[in-house]
Amino acid sequence: MNVHRSALVEHSAEDIFDLIEQAEHYPAFLPWCSRATILARDDSIVAARIAIAWHGVHFEITTRNPKKRPEWLSVRMETGPFRRFDGEWHIRALAPSACKIEFALRCEFDNTLLHGIASSVLERVSGTFVDAFVTRADAVYGNRPTAAGAEAPGSTAQSAAASQART
Repeated sequence: MNVHRSALVEHSAEDIFDLIEQAEHYPAFLPWCSRATILARDDSIVAARIAIAWHGVHFEITTRNPKKRPEWLSVRMETGPFRRFDGEWHIRALAPSACKIEFALRCEFDNTLLHGIASSVLERVSGTFVDAFVTRADAVYGNRPTAAGAEAPGSTAQSAAASQART
């Protein structure tokens, strides 16, 4: 399974990167994440154990993720129910308070039975992943002020444009 999502957001690349990198906060805003523990963190890597629970399907994944703040974070599975699980977040600053987020995930299950059960869970999770981080950024950092006469953040026109930018 391959997933690719992107979004244009009115938050700094640094703020968005920090939300992505701080997996210990995932249970607060990702409904499928039942537990997250940071195993190691320094300037070049973050490792975490994430427990996933969605509609009766439960599994854990441990990742060790190289990173370069605020532009890039790679997701590399160390243990979990996958033959392959790797992804990347790219965050490109567009202005001091705007950036483009790109998320790509590639995964293959080890077990055919698990694939049938968990693939729909993983599709749902990965399909809403970027939107969940954008929503969390709005909640944590608030909406940024705009120039006079411009659409207010979160307005219908702006929300429609942002939704169309997410692929």
